[in-house]
Amino acid sequence: MTQVISVKFKDSGKNYYFSPDGKSYKAGDNVIVETANGLAFGTVAEGNHEVDDERVVPPLKKALRVANEKDIQRLHENKEKEAGALKVCEEKVAEHKLDMKLVRVEYSFDGGKITFFFTSDGRVDFRELVKDLANHFHSRIELRQIGVRDEARMLGGVGICGQEYCCKRFLDDFLPVSIKMAKEQNLSLNPTKISGSCGRLMCCLNYEQESYEYLNSITPWVGSTVKCEHGVGIVVDSNLITGDLTVKPKDGEGAPYKTNRKYVKILSNHKAKKNDDSQE
Repeated sequence: MTQVISVKFKDSGKNYYFSPDGKSYKAGDNVIVETANGLAFGTVAEGNHEVDDERVVPPLKKALRVANEKDIQRLHENKEKEAGALKVCEEKVAEHKLDMKLVRVEYSFDGGKITFFFTSDGRVDFRELVKDLANHFHSRIELRQIGVRDEARMLGGVGICGQEYCCKRFLDDFLPVSIKMAKEQNLSLNPTKISGSCGRLMCCLNYEQESYEYLNSITPWVGSTVKCEHGVGIVVDSNLITGDLTVKPKDGEGAPYKTNRKYVKILSNHKAKKNDDSQE
């Protein structure tokens, strides 16, 4: 077992392990930690605790100290500089006539590196832009192309559910989402109804998928032949959540009747539609 603290650098995103180096930290503490890119300012998500050795990716960097007023002031100064840096970069992008959309700028804690995040439909040759920015800021420059989901996470917003984007609020990683999930959950396949603001399939399709897979495995599909107390019939409608079925007699005599999946025996399970395994 290894003693660590969990540190978060942004409101959304992963927690990272650091060695407390013999000191005691608690959740909510602002800390200065050592990273591969130099010193960084973060917030403790979980104080001193032990984890299995295999969960720690070596080398385990150290948490140096609790952040002081000077550190917090520097953080605020960096935030103020980021707005100006974004404007300068936008002007440079226009000068070089590059097809890219700037999303965000981040200063490293010590100010020695500036990272510009952007989106683009294709590859961008930004070598000359990097030279211009380096000459202007006299700092190390990195331009990083991101996807539309990362853009949504960085900018934030409110989804159709009325809540802040999941990716901004609590998701550590983007989970694979497929059109198959929408089909298995009997959702409308209208892209405007199952896509998030980023234009990709909504991440929340993944949340209940396991439950729907189980319900689909025990519920007769529309078109299936079943046997119940009324005899043999064909399922013409079903409700996955409640298990209620509408069945019409196979011999065509008599009106359709209501029953429940727990009262029927499946003689042949017929899937009315094929599933599309394409993922985003």
